[in-house]
Amino acid sequence: MKNLAIILGAIALLGTIVPPTLFLMDGMAEGTMKLTMLIACVVWFVTAPVWMRAR
Repeated sequence: MKNLAIILGAIALLGTIVPPTLFLMDGMAEGTMKLTMLIACVVWFVTAPVWMRAR
């Protein structure tokens, strides 16, 4: 479970960095960028506490 959360969290972080870059280079529409970033943000806030929890 923790390994899956780490992988999904890393993908989610990329999902908040890559779309604005593509948008600035005219590679992605604004609506698609916003939706991708929203989904990535939600995934990050769900997965981060799982793998960042101190044990």
